[in-house]
Amino acid sequence: MSRLLDQINFPKDLRKLSEEELVQLATELRKFIIDIVATKEGHLGASLGVVELTIALHYIFNTPKDLLIWDVGHQAYGHKILTGRKAVFETNRQLHGISGFPKRGESEYDAFGTGHSSTSISAALGMAIASNLNGETEKQHIAVIGDASIASGMAFEGLNHAGVTNANLLVILNDNAIGIDPSVGALKEYLTRARVGYKPEKSNIIEALNFRYFGPVDGHDIKGLLKILSEMKNIKGPKFLHVITKKGKGLKKAEEDQVKYHAPGKFVAETGELVTSESVDLPLKYQDVFGLTLVELAEKNEKIIGITPAMPTGSSLKYMMERFPDRAFDVGIAEQHAVTLSAGMATQGFVVFCAIYSTFLQRAYDQLIHDVALQDLPVIFCLDRAGLVGEDGATHHGVFDIAYARGIPNLHIAAPRNEVELRNLLYTVQLGIEHPIIIRYPRGRGVLKEWKLPFKKIEIGKGECLKEGSKIAVLSLGNMAQNVEKAIEAISEKDKIAHYDMKFVKPIDEHLLKSIFSRYKIIFTIEDGVKKGGFGSEILEFAAKQEYKGLIEILGVKNTFIEHGNINQLQEIAQINVEGIRQKLESLI
Repeated sequence: MSRLLDQINFPKDLRKLSEEELVQLATELRKFIIDIVATKEGHLGASLGVVELTIALHYIFNTPKDLLIWDVGHQAYGHKILTGRKAVFETNRQLHGISGFPKRGESEYDAFGTGHSSTSISAALGMAIASNLNGETEKQHIAVIGDASIASGMAFEGLNHAGVTNANLLVILNDNAIGIDPSVGALKEYLTRARVGYKPEKSNIIEALNFRYFGPVDGHDIKGLLKILSEMKNIKGPKFLHVITKKGKGLKKAEEDQVKYHAPGKFVAETGELVTSESVDLPLKYQDVFGLTLVELAEKNEKIIGITPAMPTGSSLKYMMERFPDRAFDVGIAEQHAVTLSAGMATQGFVVFCAIYSTFLQRAYDQLIHDVALQDLPVIFCLDRAGLVGEDGATHHGVFDIAYARGIPNLHIAAPRNEVELRNLLYTVQLGIEHPIIIRYPRGRGVLKEWKLPFKKIEIGKGECLKEGSKIAVLSLGNMAQNVEKAIEAISEKDKIAHYDMKFVKPIDEHLLKSIFSRYKIIFTIEDGVKKGGFGSEILEFAAKQEYKGLIEILGVKNTFIEHGNINQLQEIAQINVEGIRQKLESLI
C-alpha cells in the first residue's frame, strides 16, 4: 500500500486530499518523524504532539501567502516535512543540513526565525499590522505558541497590544502542560482546569484582552480542527484558539516521559527504548557537577537560593529543587524576571545562584545591567551552554556572553577550565563576594572522572601557569585549556610553549600579565566566544596600556553566526579545535 505522504511535497498537494485521507496522513507523518529522529536525533515530543494541528493549518490556510509562525520551533518538524523538506529531513540539525528551527533563509514557508520562545505573537502582530497598511486585509497571520511560552512576559506584551488593534491575527495555544520541563505558574494552574469540554468563565484572561476566544478543543481530532479553523478564518480581528494536545503523541514512551523524550537522542523507533552506548566511567556533565555541588553547599549554607527560568533539568537545578524545594525556584520562561528576582533576594542577604543558559541571559541584558550590576548586588550567574553548543545552532550558541558582559561595571566574569575548578569556584563565591559574577561553562561532559575533591578557596582574579616555555605564551580561558594542552602535546618543540589558564576575564590578573609581557615576545590567546570584544580583546587593551611591543594573536569565534553541526565540526570551522590550535602554534614557532 503506497503512502499518502509520498504524494505530499508541499501544502498544495495536501489540499487535494479528503478529510478522511488526512487522518491516515497524520499517522504516516507521525511515523516518519519517529523513524528519522530515532536515528538522526533531535527534538521529538513537541512535533509529535502537533501533527494533526500542522496538517489542519496547512490544509485550511493558504500558506505561504498566509503567514504561519511556530513559536520556538521545537514543534515544527511536521511543518518542515510538509513544506518541501521531506527529502532532506534526515539532514536535520546536521552540518550543512536543514536547521532544527524555522529559518527564513531556508524556506518561504518559515515566516519567522524562532529559536527562542515567546516571540511568535509579537512577530505575527507586526506582520498583520503591516498587511493592513499594505491593503492586504484578507491575509491571515497565525502564531502557534505553547502553554509554557505564552506565560512569558513578551508574549503578554504582544497579546496586550494585539487586543487594541484590528489586526487579522490568530493565536493558537498549543496546550500540553509542558515545555521542556513541566510548565509552572498561575497561568498554568488556570490552563490545567481548562480541558476539552470545559466552559471557561464568562470573561477569561484572553477575552479580557479583547480577543475572540474559542476552545478548548481536541488537538488530535483533525476533523474538529478543520471545522473550527474554517470558521475562525472568516472572523476579522484578533482571535484565540485554545487547543489541547499530548506531547509525544503516538509513541508510548514519549507520552509517559515527556521530559526525557523532548530530545531523547537515539532510540528504537518501534518501541521508543533509548539506545545508549555510554559507559558509567564517563565524566559527569558540567551541569550535573554544578547541580550536585550546589546541593552539597546548600546543605551547610542555609542562605543559598537557586533560580532558573524553565531549565531545571537542563541546568540540573532539579537536584536542589528535589532536596530543598523551598529554596529553589523554576520561574518559567521568564529570564528578565529570573534576574530581577535574584537581585531582590540578594538585597535581603541571600546567596543567589541564577542558573541560566548563556544564550538565554541575552534576553535579560537590561536587568543584568540595571537591576544587578548598577546596584552592585552579589548575584551569582551560572551560565551553562557557554561557547559552541552543537546541533541547536546559531540561536543557541553561547558565544556572546564575554563580549556583552565585559563592559558592564562591577560584574566579574570567570571560566573554570574543568569540573574541579568549577566546584571550587562555586564554593568560593558562596562564602561571600562583593560584586556580581558570571561563571561560564560548556555544554556536555567534563574531562575528569574524579571531580568530587575537598573544596579549595580560589582567589578571585588570579590566573595560573600550567606549563613553562621559552618562546610563546598561550593564554587560554575556560575549557579551551583542554584543546591547548592536546595541541601542545602534538608539537615537537613543545618546550618553547608556555600555557597559562587565566581563569578570569574580569578582574583580569594584571600582575600575571605584566610578568608574561616581560618574558614573551609572542602571546597567543584562545577562547570559545566571539573575538570582537571578548577575552582576547581584554588582553589587547591591557597590552596597549602597558605599551607591550610584542605580537599578540587572538583565536576565537569570528564575527559571524555559526550554524548547526556537532561540537567538533563547529570548533574546526572556528579553528579553535586541537588541530587548529596546533597549526597556529606551529606557524608562530
